[in-house]
Amino acid sequence: MSSSVPEAGLLVYLALATALGAGLLGLSALIRHRVERSRPDKRETYECGEAPFGPAWRKLPVGFYLVALLFILFDVEAAFLFLWVESLEELGSLAFLEMVAFLGVLLLGWVYALRKGDLTWAR
Repeated sequence: MSSSVPEAGLLVYLALATALGAGLLGLSALIRHRVERSRPDKRETYECGEAPFGPAWRKLPVGFYLVALLFILFDVEAAFLFLWVESLEELGSLAFLEMVAFLGVLLLGWVYALRKGDLTWAR
């Protein structure tokens, strides 16, 4: 059998995947909640029983996103460190030196963000 002709299994898989995707989109369109037909008070923002103030979609300061990105960076680092500590005895001293290099690169990134002022709320 030549390699340029797709196998029947692949075609069946693609057809099923396409049918499932289209079917789920169609089903969600049929059973979705329609705000236009419901009561007007259901369209308002709910804030724990309080009357909402201001628009629901307001812009956040860029500093919030920078701190969130840095948190994700250091959170992933912490998760990586836990796995590394568990297997350090098996990996040996080379793994320790590699982790020191990894932490050094992250420390340089942290110092760069600190010097640039990205870790302060007010600029």
